[in-house]
Amino acid sequence: MHADTSASPAPDRTLVAELAEHAGERVTLMGWLHRQRRLSHVSFLILRDRSGLGQVVVEDADRAAAAAELSPETVLAVTGEVVRTEQAPGGAEIHDPTIEVIAAPAEQPPLELWRPALNVQLPTLLDLAPLALRHPRERAIFKLTAASIAGFRDALSALGFTEIQTPKIVASATESGANVFTLDYFGRPAYLAQSPQFYKQTMVGVFERVYETGPVFRAEPHDTPRHLSEYVSLDAELGFIADHHDVMAVAREALAGMTEASAARAAESVSALEVALPDVPAVIPEVDFAEALEMIGAATGESLAGEPDLAPAHERWLSDWAMREHDSELLFVTGYPMVKRPFYTHPNPSRPEFSNSFDLLFRGLELITGGQRLHLYDEYIAALHARGEDPVGYEGYLQAFKFGMPPHGGFALGLERWVARLTGAANIRETTLFPRDLNRLSP
Repeated sequence: MHADTSASPAPDRTLVAELAEHAGERVTLMGWLHRQRRLSHVSFLILRDRSGLGQVVVEDADRAAAAAELSPETVLAVTGEVVRTEQAPGGAEIHDPTIEVIAAPAEQPPLELWRPALNVQLPTLLDLAPLALRHPRERAIFKLTAASIAGFRDALSALGFTEIQTPKIVASATESGANVFTLDYFGRPAYLAQSPQFYKQTMVGVFERVYETGPVFRAEPHDTPRHLSEYVSLDAELGFIADHHDVMAVAREALAGMTEASAARAAESVSALEVALPDVPAVIPEVDFAEALEMIGAATGESLAGEPDLAPAHERWLSDWAMREHDSELLFVTGYPMVKRPFYTHPNPSRPEFSNSFDLLFRGLELITGGQRLHLYDEYIAALHARGEDPVGYEGYLQAFKFGMPPHGGFALGLERWVARLTGAANIRETTLFPRDLNRLSP
C-alpha cells in the first residue's frame, strides 16, 4: 500500500453500484474510505463513491494491518476480484484487494460519516459543510434538489419555453422596499438582483415564454428558519395569456414535472429520506383571498378584515383546510390586495383593489408567488407615479413596454423551500448548499 498523488484515475474505473455486473472479474474502485470493521480474521472496508457504498474484504493479515492505519475519508484506489454475496451492499463485494492511497486526510475528520445521521447541531453541520455534505443522507438532499431542477427545466421546455440567464447586478431594485444589497459598481450605485423579474418580462417580447434557474438576493434582516439572504429561484414568464389562471396552469405543470423527476431521477434519495412526494392534481384547488380570510376568521374568531396578507399560521390553516376539503397538499390563494403586490401586478378588472395574482401553498407554507403583469406602457407610468417612484429609474425596463408587449404573467418558486417541504426539514438551511443569512458568510 502506498501513496501516489500523481496518479490519474484509471479509464476503466468501476463504480460500486456496478459491481454486481462484473462478478468474477478483477476491477478497480476509486473513492473515500467510509468505514472499517475489523474482526479477528478479516477486515471489511466500506468504500464510498458517487454511486453509493461498496464493501471490500481484506483477509490477508499484513494488508489488514496496513488498512487499519488508514483514516476515514482517505481517498483510495482498490483493485480486486468481484464476488457475488447477498450480505454485501448491492449484492457484490471485492476480494483479494490491492489498496492504493491516492490522498490521505491532513487530520482526523471531526464527523463520523458512517453513522446513519449526523447527530450534531445545525451550526456545526454548516460550519463543517465541506465534510458534512459527503454524508449519504446530506448528499441525498441535494440529489433530490438536482432532480427537481431537471424536472422544472424539462416541464417548461416541453411547453415551448426558452431558458435564459439574466444579470445579477442591476441598476435599480426589482421590488420596492429596502431589502436590497447595495454595492459600488465602478463608482456608481448598483444592487444585487432580488429577482430576474424585469429581465424575464423583457424577454417575453423576444421568446414569448422564458424560464430561469438562478440565485436571487434579499437583504433579509430576519434570522428565522424560513429566510435566507441568497436562494435559488425557479422563474417563468409567458405571454399571450387571458389572466393569471393561465400562469397557474403552467405552475401546476412545473410542479408535476419536478415531482415526476424526483421519483425517476432521485429514487434512492426519495427512499433514503423517506420523502412522500405530493400527488399534484390535474387542477389544483383555488380559494379567493377575501374568502380565505372569512373562513379563517370564522374558524378562529380572529378579526381579519382589511388584512393585506396571510400570516404563517393562516397558511397552515388553509393547507389543513385544503387537505380536508379537497384531499390536496397544494392550494392556490388568488386575488391578494394590490397594496401588498409589486407595482407591475395587474389589478382585477372587476375589483381594482385586488390583484390578478396568486400564491401557491404547499404543506402549510407559501411556495410560489405569481400573477398577471401590466403590459401597457401608460399603465406602468401611472403605477410608478402612484407608488411615488420615478419612471426615469426604470428606463431600461420600460423600453420593452414602449414597443409593444402582450398580456403576460409569470411566477417564481423557491427551490430550497420546495426541498425543505419534501424532506420535512425544520430549517431551510438544511436544504441549502452553503447558506447565506443574517450571520453566515462562510464557508
